[in-house]
This record gives sequence, structure tokens and C-alpha cells, in this order.
Amino acid sequence: MRIRTTVAAVSGGLVLAALAVPVAQADGGGLHKPTAAERFGVSRAAMSAADDDAEPPVVSNMKVNGGKAIVAGYTGVKTYTVSLTASHSAGIEDAYVDLWHGRDRAHVDGVFGPNEQTATCTAVSTTTSTCKLTITIDAGRYLYMNSLAGTWHVTAAAIAADEAGSDYWNDFYGTHRIQRLSKLTANASPEPVKKGKTITVTGKLTRANWETRKYAGYSTQPVKLQFRKKDSDTYTTVKTVKTNNKGDLKTTVKATVDGFFRWSFAGTSTTPAVNAAGDFIDVK
Repeated sequence: MRIRTTVAAVSGGLVLAALAVPVAQADGGGLHKPTAAERFGVSRAAMSAADDDAEPPVVSNMKVNGGKAIVAGYTGVKTYTVSLTASHSAGIEDAYVDLWHGRDRAHVDGVFGPNEQTATCTAVSTTTSTCKLTITIDAGRYLYMNSLAGTWHVTAAAIAADEAGSDYWNDFYGTHRIQRLSKLTANASPEPVKKGKTITVTGKLTRANWETRKYAGYSTQPVKLQFRKKDSDTYTTVKTVKTNNKGDLKTTVKATVDGFFRWSFAGTSTTPAVNAAGDFIDVK
């Protein structure tokens, strides 16, 4: 399994940090710099020892990549911003966000934790802060199974600035999608064509295969054939065609006026929507 675990006592469970997260760095004096997961674990233990009824922070407005799905090919490294809003009567000291894939924390096959040891928290009032972190995804190293595409869990946590270090931690705070990058082509022929004659429109829908490290056809998917007139900015749907077992598309239509044909795929939970570039047809 391509993850390394950092164990902390948080709600009786495990906190797992991805290899991309620096889990054991040293300061100038040679002292261990604890990870966010470790800091939250210590906070929880201290809070429990001090006061089981301590007021936890309130967390809201958690966002990953501005709410947009993360889309990755089979290679490449990209960094995304994650953020949340946290409130406590004593103010907010720190926050934490990670993405993880699996049934529960005991059955995890992928985790992306924050790059920073501490979040950048900006106070918007004496009690409330907006906290930001970044998460880096190296698709070539950590997206190693196609089954990782789809819905991931999002952990959200915050530590208050009170003496007890009261904290909030929720491994199931939200969800976010990580998807396999898709591509779509279109070609209309013959060019030019006489009005009323048959036009053949072909194309291919492919997506990144994280296991073979190639792009492969996405089979049996409904894809819309769309057309826009030369002097228009709007595409309208002509018909819907399903890809074959290699991701290929093919259909015929009658030539009427000059314009552009394209294929449009609405996307699935594992694969994002994509439009082909329009291919111009000159009708004589």
C-alpha cells in the first residue's frame, strides 16, 4: 500500500498521513516538529484530561479546490488549496484538512494530507478565522489504481486558542471527487459538402488509465452530437450516440448550413465532462 501512517489518538481511531506529507521534520535544535495529526492528537488528549466538557470549535464552509473536482491524468504534480472557517469563543489557533479514500480509517487505500505543518488562519473576528492549507497530488506516484477515481472523504479539524487547546475533528466531514482526466475528439467529413448530402461525424472518448499509464477508450458512454451555425455562439444537440468498446463514436447527419459539429460528454462520477473542439463543415 502506497501510504505511510502516523498514528494519533483521535476519537479512538487512526489518523493517516500520505507520504507527501512531511511527518517527521527536524528544527535547528534537532527537535521533532510534530505533524498536524500529532498536534491534534496531543490537543485531544490534553483537552480530555483537563475538561471533558470543554467547548469544541465550530467548523463550517470547508472547501477543496474551490469546490471543483480534482481532475488528474496519469502523470503530473499539482497543488490545490483547501480551506475552512472555524469559530470558538477564544479564537482559532490551527486547522487541518485531508482527503482519504476507503470504507473507514481502518480500511484506507489512499490519503492526501496538507503540505504545511500549520494552517494559515486569518481572523475575520475575535472568534472566527478562515484557515487555508495546500494539498499536492502527484498523479504518477499516488494515483496508482483506477478504483481511486470517484468520491473521497474529507477530514476537517480545528484547534481553539484556549488554554486547553480544545479541538474539533471529523474524518467524515465531507466528500470530494478525484477524477480521471478525459479527452474527446470530433471530425466531420467530407469537406466541403453539398447541401442535403450525408455528413459522417466521428470521434473518440478517452480517459487516463492510472494503472497502465496510458489513455484508453471509455466504452458504452452516451455522448451528444452537437451543432452550431457559423454565425452563432450556441450549440444545440442533434442526437445522442454511445461509444463502442474502444471509445469510438460514429454517426451520420444531413448537410444543411455552414457550421461546427462537436461531441459533448456529460461526465460520470469518475470522469469529468468534456467537449470536443468544433469541426467546421462548409456546405455548398
